[in-house]
Formats: sequence, C-alpha cells, structure tokens
Amino acid sequence: MQYHGGVHDLRQRVSRYLRERDLLRAGERVGIAVSGGADSVALLRLLLELRDELGVVLAVVHVNHQIRGAESDADQHFVAELGSKYNLPLHALSADTPAHAAEHHLSLEAAARQLRYEYFHRLLGDGVLDKIATAHTLDDQAETVLLRLARGTGVTGLAGIYPKWSVGRGQWAVLSGQHPVADGQLYHARPGDRSSHRATAIIRPLLQTRRPELLSYLENLKQPWREDASNLDLRFARNRVRHKVLPLLESELNPRIRELLSETAEIARAEEDYWAAQVSRVLPEVWTAASEGGQGSLHIAQLRRYPLALQRRLVRAAAESSRLRLEFQHVEEVLALAQAPPGGEKQAMLPEGWRVVRRRDGLHFNPPKAGQTTQNKDFAYPLPLPGEVAVAETGTVFRAIVGPISAERMREAYDPACLPDRLRVRNWRPGDRFWPQHTRAPRKVKELLQERKIPLPQRHSWPVITSAASGREEVIWLRGFRPPQQWLAAPGQAQALIIQEYALQNAPHQAE
Repeated sequence: MQYHGGVHDLRQRVSRYLRERDLLRAGERVGIAVSGGADSVALLRLLLELRDELGVVLAVVHVNHQIRGAESDADQHFVAELGSKYNLPLHALSADTPAHAAEHHLSLEAAARQLRYEYFHRLLGDGVLDKIATAHTLDDQAETVLLRLARGTGVTGLAGIYPKWSVGRGQWAVLSGQHPVADGQLYHARPGDRSSHRATAIIRPLLQTRRPELLSYLENLKQPWREDASNLDLRFARNRVRHKVLPLLESELNPRIRELLSETAEIARAEEDYWAAQVSRVLPEVWTAASEGGQGSLHIAQLRRYPLALQRRLVRAAAESSRLRLEFQHVEEVLALAQAPPGGEKQAMLPEGWRVVRRRDGLHFNPPKAGQTTQNKDFAYPLPLPGEVAVAETGTVFRAIVGPISAERMREAYDPACLPDRLRVRNWRPGDRFWPQHTRAPRKVKELLQERKIPLPQRHSWPVITSAASGREEVIWLRGFRPPQQWLAAPGQAQALIIQEYALQNAPHQAE
C-alpha cells in the first residue's frame, strides 16, 4: 500500500494528534523508546522534525533484552549510533531477560515487558524524563482489539492501547507473572489521571498512523532500520493476526477493518471514562472497605438498586480495592450470591484463596487465612495456543505446540480447530469433571486423583487445562491422563496440538 499524502502531511497529522490529545507540552523532556525496528525509528525521526515546533527536549531510550544474542547487541549498537548522529542522550539498559523469566516464572514476552516498563518507571520516577513515547501504531491497536475479542473481553479490553497513560510517583505497579502486562498497559493511575504533581506519562503519538505510512516515510528519508525475525514467527498469536487474519478480513470483509477496530477502541475508551466516573461516585454507597486485618463487604440492597452493568463494575472495583482481580465468572458468582434468597450462610471461592460469604444483607470478602501458603491457593494462568506459560505453584512450564505430529503421538494430540486461541492452566476445583479416553462418561477429577492415590499435599495444586470453546469451561487436559476422545486430532491430520509439561529448570527457552 502506498501513501501519497507526503512526508509533510504525515508530520502535520502527528503534530495535530499530539496537540489534540495533549500528549506533549513545551519544555518537557521526552524519551523516545527505540528498539531499532521501523516503527520506533520512524517515531524518532518524526519527533526530531517536530522538536522545534513542540519545544521539547529529546532523548533515546533502549532496552537490550539479551534474547537474540548477537542480534540484540547489534540492535543496541544501531540505536546508540542513531542517537549519536542526532546528538541525543541515550538511556540504555541491558537486561538478562531469560534469567528474569526463569527466576520469576514468567514467559520471555512477559518478562521483557516487565523489565522494559520498570526501566521506563525509573526514568520517569527519578525525574530523568517527563514523558516516554512508544511507537504503537493504528495497526498495533487493531491487532490488540481483535486479539482481545477472540479471547473474550469486555469494554475495558476493547479500549485497547491508551494514547496517554499517566504515571504519578508511587503509583506504578507492574503486573506479576500471573497477570502479564499486555501491550504496554500497566495497573496504576487511571488513564488521563492528572492528580499527580508531575505530569509524567507513557504516550503513544502514532496510534492514528498506519504502519505502511511509516515504512514509506523511512524509505523517502532513506533511513535504515533493524528487522526482528521473530515478528514473522507464526507460532505467536499476534503474528498470525498481523500476517494472516487481518489481511484476510481486509480482502474478504472490509478493506478498512483496521481503522474500524481502532475506532472501536476509541469508543470503548470514552465508555470506560464514563463508567470510571460512575463507579467512583457509587462505590462508597455499596462498599465498606476492609480495616486492617478485617473484611470488606458489599451491601446487597444498595448493590441491587443499580443496573446489571454497573453491578458488575462495582463488584470488580470492590475486589480490586483489596488487590484482588476477578474474571467474569467470579463476578457472576458474586452477583448470584447477591440474588440468592436470604437465609443461612452461602459462599463462593475466588482466586488466590479468597472467599466471598453472604451473611444477612452483606457479601463479605474474606482474605486467605493467616499462614495459608501459595500451594493452598487457587491459581489460573492463560495459555496461548500455541505458546507457553510458567506456573509457580506447580514449578513447571506448560507448552502448547501446533504442527505436524508423528503417528505414534496421535493418541495424545488435540485438534486445534476445536479449541479457542487461549486455554487456561489452573488447579482443579470441586465439581470439575474430566472424560478419560475409552471411558463411557466424564468422571469427577477428585475421584480420579483419589484412585491414582495422589498424596493430599499435592492434590490441591494438581493442574488441569480448561477450554471455553463450547460456551462453558471444560477440563480438556489433566496431568497423568491422555486427552478426552472428543478433543483428539484425526489420524493423519496435518496440524495437531501437543501439550507438554516441563520442570522449570528443564524447560527449553523460546524467544517471544
């Protein structure tokens, strides 16, 4: 695709976007996150052209993740030379990402994001820079929205990547390995929050710019960039969306699909701003926060006064005030307790060992009991298909591999067409059922583990992998058992899925 608006037109559109979104102000010190790839190099060149107009002071920020060996070092050398050419200060970090991933039980991708954004935080929090600009494009936005749609999301997920993510001192908290940072998003102050006395932020000046425009821009300038071969690896879901799914949707459904997905994110962000204000206003009416060592509680009568959409957000906000993140099914379990007839004590299990208990007119959120260990807590991790995830509670890495499978392994191979793009690794829960091969009906996981004489200390954290492809969560994998018959790949099938479990120290590294 060629763009004929010219370099001047692109520069002016980026300038206008920066002004309309109030992303930069005169006098600010701006670090440009440059990996060496085309998008970030184009961002550097554009901001150099706009520097005098904007009245900002520029610097280059680079993180060498040490994942691709000599190639990573060559990227850092390229970025350093580029910054030196334009007399820009360089803030560089070299981080052993594979070691960090192993130590903290993260995927390489999640570990890289965590290290990268922790470094951004230090530069902002220490006052070295006021803003850091990343090169997320309209194409990145479209890919993010489509991926979240495919995996299941609400309006919050559809909001995609924010143009500005405000960072106040002391507010930053990079997510743990259980909830990896997605698309550079972080859990701290709300987007656009101006409460901090310093207007530090991560900004995305190119969110309304197409990637092909940037390539044409660089070609016109005769500006080289670095290519990362992993961006073409179709084992990764984002690359499949980028190189296969979106081009197919463009050719078969709508040539403007990327722009429309970006517009969807724009609409969703406005919705999120509205709901954030509503939740902030109403939450004190329905939620009594926990005192130290006590229990937080939702007032059922007040909660039920509001529409279902607001009820769901209030439940989620109440839990997050106790540093507990709830998935959709957990929120629904809490609301089911609120709707249940009064009488007796009813409860539901929540992640990380929490419980919600209904007593009289309140829903009480009970934290894990004192001394409760990680092994006694529930856990759940997303498993991309294909992909891998490290699980601290089991001390193992789970890997889903899609490709040609030898004939002798077909008895344990799944049909990937029957599964969603993301599975879930978790500990088994009461009520879970699994259908072993060559049996007539599903069996309770509890009974299967008892028959195998799994010791009680190990039994609680015994892992399962679940799928919601059929509309409800089903256990498709149970450690020690072959796949259920209905999920098996057909004999001779060209592409099949194998699920492997490795001890953390024995798991082969895979660049992401």
